[in-house]
Amino acid sequence: MTYSAVHDDGLAPRPGVRPTTSSEGPHRQLDQQSAPELWGRLVAEVFALDGVEEGHSAVSPAPSRAVHLRDVGEERSPETNLAPGRRLEPVHLHGVTDTSIHLVLPPDRGVRLTELGWAEPHGYADSGTEWMVYGPRDEAELEVAVGIIREALAFARG
Repeated sequence: MTYSAVHDDGLAPRPGVRPTTSSEGPHRQLDQQSAPELWGRLVAEVFALDGVEEGHSAVSPAPSRAVHLRDVGEERSPETNLAPGRRLEPVHLHGVTDTSIHLVLPPDRGVRLTELGWAEPHGYADSGTEWMVYGPRDEAELEVAVGIIREALAFARG
């Protein structure tokens, strides 16, 4: 199953129960984290995507990694940026003790991913476009997570 093949809402529900997430800041995943090796592969795949570069997050604590776009430095609108008014940061990856992914998506897509168990609204959302995607637990979930990150990057680019 490739993510592109299931993207037009044929995406299967995420198996099992949702991870526990924090109710206080920063919004983080408290259980069901990715294994360190799998998380490392996710990070490597994300930063190997065309037009992407790694940076420091303007809004998330270390050791989070911001995903910046080389060809787009400024947001097209605040809804496309986790750090409105600053360098465009459509995605950031939390560290290996958390493994959640924060990103921006159109509200209807985020709602759909939430219904399917892949995501939840970000605890500190300002625009209704901020979402937490859970860290992948296996190869299939890794593919889905990278696909969702690609969607966020496309949304930020417009």
